[in-house]
Amino acid sequence: MARAKGGPKTRRRHKKVLKMTEGFRNSASRSYSKAFEALNRALNYAFRDRKVKKRDFRGLWIQRLNAAVRNHGSTYSGFISGLKTKNVELDRKVLSDIALQDPKSFESIVQMTQNN
Repeated sequence: MARAKGGPKTRRRHKKVLKMTEGFRNSASRSYSKAFEALNRALNYAFRDRKVKKRDFRGLWIQRLNAAVRNHGSTYSGFISGLKTKNVELDRKVLSDIALQDPKSFESIVQMTQNN
């Protein structure tokens, strides 16, 4: 009995990988073995960096809040603890957006947290 090498399946699998690596440089877009390695690496970086992006944005929001709160004579940690004691459930993303877009209302939020 002749050995079956799975030609159509293998070709489909190779075409799928080469299609995903179309914009890659050099043989990483032409040679299947190189393309497979490059694609695995790219997908791993993509998975990792989706998590890192969330971390980076949270840091940005905290920096913005810190700068905005210091303009009103308070500290970031005091502001956050004041929000917790007043049961204000606005997250850092929304607060930093308010600080950028509407400084007057942000000032009133800061004043509310300072009156303990």
